Amino acid sequence: MAGSVLVSLVSVASLAALAGCSSADASEDKPQLKVSGAFMPQPVSDMASGFLTVTNSGGAADKLTSVTSDISDDVTIHETKDQKMRQVKSFDIPADGELSLDRGGSHLMFMGLKKKLEQGQRISVELHFEKTDPIKVDLPVKETTYNPTRH
Repeated sequence: MAGSVLVSLVSVASLAALAGCSSADASEDKPQLKVSGAFMPQPVSDMASGFLTVTNSGGAADKLTSVTSDISDDVTIHETKDQKMRQVKSFDIPADGELSLDRGGSHLMFMGLKKKLEQGQRISVELHFEKTDPIKVDLPVKETTYNPTRH
């Protein structure tokens, strides 16, 4: 009888260990997103651009699908190819990769700003993704010509 109790305890311990492994493996199959280097050059009209990097350390890809902000009711995502800007529905964020929105390339576009923005202010935005919960980010307003080498 003591032997069967020991076998049962070992079986339960093995199942618990396997369950722990499978939950760890499951988290690797999800996007793990982090935002860095966010900024907005000071706008000179009622339009503005926003830039940032989304890093995905997870084992699954995701997509940036939209952006919302109380500073504008019309925030879109744009890519620039062959020196032409066009609105897109989403940006891919590869597994173990990143989405980089940089000056001269892909970016956030804010149309019809509700107020004049000054250098030093912070603009709150919410990034929406296909798989991951929304992420709130503050974009500091920088000088109009601000262009970091890497964010």
